[in-house]
Amino acid sequence: MNSRPNPHLETRIARVCEYIEQNLDAKLSLDTLSAVAALSKCHFQRVFSAWTGVSATRFAQLARLRRASFRVAFEDGLRMIDIALEAGFDSPEAFSRAFRNAFGQSPSGFRAAPAWPQWHARFDFKRPSKRETTMNVKIVNFEDTPIALVEHRGDPKRVLETAAKFIAWRKATGRSPVKTSMTFGIPHSDPKTTEPDDFRFDIAGSIEGDVPANDYGVKSGLIPGGRCAVVRHTGSHDRIDESIYPLYRDWLPQSGETLRDFPCFFHYLNLIHEVDECELLTDIYLPVE
Repeated sequence: MNSRPNPHLETRIARVCEYIEQNLDAKLSLDTLSAVAALSKCHFQRVFSAWTGVSATRFAQLARLRRASFRVAFEDGLRMIDIALEAGFDSPEAFSRAFRNAFGQSPSGFRAAPAWPQWHARFDFKRPSKRETTMNVKIVNFEDTPIALVEHRGDPKRVLETAAKFIAWRKATGRSPVKTSMTFGIPHSDPKTTEPDDFRFDIAGSIEGDVPANDYGVKSGLIPGGRCAVVRHTGSHDRIDESIYPLYRDWLPQSGETLRDFPCFFHYLNLIHEVDECELLTDIYLPVE
């Protein structure tokens, strides 16, 4: 018996997942999703659940709740009723029940103190791999860029807690304003190969001048200028390794380039609370000689 997974089915289910994430405000009927998968309705439901571990209906609800959770955590000016309606719920009460069932916290409790490790655990179900894409790598000259940064040390599932500190510092001080400054992430280690306690990741924004003493743990830093290979990643930050690994594995050996002694870094062209995850754009910079 051949027990190898069927790559054609994986591609079809990945296509459905992508379709759901790109159409969160649409009515995602079984007829529509089975058509996207090019499978009959009776087979589609079983195949989707077999690949992901959840039904397509549940996947769509969790995708909407995931988007809502970013709105709750990072958009404190938004009313819960507006977030609930955007997520497809008729009332704040129904939204609150679904949110608590998914994340173990009420929306208001999550806004006050998000439990990000539990949040991550909710999305531990299997996700089919995206279809292979062609890399478009460019070589650019990156200028010295002074930054304000906050260092994250520890469990990568808590990076968003550190991001919240940086956001709070930006709002409180008016320095490195998000609308007119660049936002960066600088990973000093790979979360897939590093013990959680040893994981390091800097969250940063471009700034003019030094960072005054503050209670947020934000300090001055610099992204050094020089030649960089750049590739654009589209979609969730959780899947950015789908663009990083091919850059190192496939492009770098064929390019003849030599790496500089500075980690790759991310330039976030938009932010998770501003757009849906499928619309996120991130430029990945790989410093080379």
